[in-house]
Amino acid sequence: MYDFKIAANDKQSLYRDLASALEGLVAGEPDGIANMANAAALIWESLPDLNWVGFYRNVEGELVLGPFQGRPACIRIPFGKGVCGTAAQSRQVQRIDDVDAFPGHIACDSQSRSELVVPIVRDGELIAVLDLDSPGTARFTAEDEAGCVAIAEILARVI
Repeated sequence: MYDFKIAANDKQSLYRDLASALEGLVAGEPDGIANMANAAALIWESLPDLNWVGFYRNVEGELVLGPFQGRPACIRIPFGKGVCGTAAQSRQVQRIDDVDAFPGHIACDSQSRSELVVPIVRDGELIAVLDLDSPGTARFTAEDEAGCVAIAEILARVI
């Protein structure tokens, strides 16, 4: 059993400890789905003010729902559609302060107000996107983005 209690007074320390815990969870585990599931649970338990965290996998050029924590979600998202699809197509992080202001936003959960989506790329190929949603506007900062990019880099090796 794993019992991670990640709490820090600053985001830099929080994400450093979160990355360290994730490295421990995925060490030696070859199954990508299992690693995404544990990563989603770890992030869910460690970061405040989230209402959804999980993955959309690249399956033949379409995003398909992967492991997550939160309410039921959209199952398929085309590249270029919504925040996740935009991140997948551009392979650029999408940090959205107000999802209602994002053109073409896909509202899987009407409670979500801000979103952070990080592409996970290995050897130039998109594997998945890491998606975090919050019920508060402007929840995600540059520090959250940098921390989640580091998490995506770890996951790129193990999913």
